[in-house]
Amino acid sequence: MEIIKYIILGIVQGFTEPLPISSSGHLLIFKNLFNLNLGDLNFEIITNFGSLLAILFLYRKKIIKIIKEFFLYIKTKEKKYYSNFKYALLIVVGTIPAGILGLLFKDKIELISSNVKYVGIALLITALALFIVKNINGKKDDSDITYKDAIKVGLFQAIALLPGISRSGATLTGALLCNIKKDKALDFSFMLYIPISLATMILGVSDLVSSPDVKNLILSYFLGFLFSMIVTYFALKLFIDIVKKNKLIYFVIYCLIVGTLVILFL
Repeated sequence: MEIIKYIILGIVQGFTEPLPISSSGHLLIFKNLFNLNLGDLNFEIITNFGSLLAILFLYRKKIIKIIKEFFLYIKTKEKKYYSNFKYALLIVVGTIPAGILGLLFKDKIELISSNVKYVGIALLITALALFIVKNINGKKDDSDITYKDAIKVGLFQAIALLPGISRSGATLTGALLCNIKKDKALDFSFMLYIPISLATMILGVSDLVSSPDVKNLILSYFLGFLFSMIVTYFALKLFIDIVKKNKLIYFVIYCLIVGTLVILFL
C-alpha cells in the first residue's frame, strides 16, 4: 500500500506540475488525504526532477537552439544570433527573484507548506489571477520581451514559492500582463522553470543522500519519479492545447472548487 501511495503522489506531481493548479499544493492535499507523512522534501525533489526531464524533452529543440545561438553570438557577434542570446539572458534575469527569495525564506516556506489551509487560500488566489488574464493575448514576440518584463515575470514566479500558488499559473499571468503573446508567454514560463528546478535538485541532493530513510524508499522514490516524468509529458501537451484554445477558464473553475473544498473540509 505504501508503494501505491507513492505512485499516486508521483502521478499527482506529474499531472499538476505543468498545469496552473499547483503541484506542491496538490501533493500536500493528497498527503493529508492519505495521512502520509514523508518527513522531508526529498520526494518532492525527486518527482520534480521527473517533471523537469519531461519538460526538457518537450522543449528540447528550443533549448538547444537557445544554447547554441547564445554561444555563437558570443563567438561571432552576428546579428542573426542576438535574439536567442538575449533570450538566454532574459531567462537568467527572470530566475533571479525566485532564487534569492527561495534561499532567504526557505525555512519559512517549508513551515507554511505544512498547513493545508494555506493551500486552499492560495488556490483561490490562483483562480482569481487566471480569471483576470484568461482572455488576454498580448502582442510581444520572443524578441520583444524586455529585461523589465523578465523581472516582472520572475517576481510572479517568486510568489509561487508558496504552496498552492501555481508556478506555471503565476508566470503565465505575469507574462500575459506584460503583453506577451499567449503561446510565447507559455514558453517563457517553462523556460524559467528549468533553472529553478535544476537548482532545487542540486540543493536537495545533500539532504537526499544523508536521509536515513532513503535506502528503504528507493523503489517508492523511483516509481514516483517514473510516473511523474511520464504524466508530466502528457499533461504539458494537454496544457499547451488548452492555452491554444483559449480555455484557461477550466483552471479557474477547478482552483475555485478545490480551494473552497480544502478550506472547508481539510
